[in-house]
Amino acid sequence: MKWQEVRELFPNQFVLVSILNYHEEDDKKIIDEVAPIRSIPEENVNKEFFKVEPGNIVYHTSNEACIVHIRKDPMMRVRRI
Repeated sequence: MKWQEVRELFPNQFVLVSILNYHEEDDKKIIDEVAPIRSIPEENVNKEFFKVEPGNIVYHTSNEACIVHIRKDPMMRVRRI
């Protein structure tokens, strides 16, 4: 499912999605295809954000595009999605 379709199904909400396809541009992962798992109530967003499994992401549908900024700080450990 395209990000725009998720935005239409879950307007102005946080959602947990599984990333199916993406491409990289510079220091960004542009998410092309996702599978929505469920909406996240605002009071649970922080908890869900920090316990998300690899390959999934919590994102807000007010964003026109689903983009993950890649940090290249050698002192920071990052799980790849």
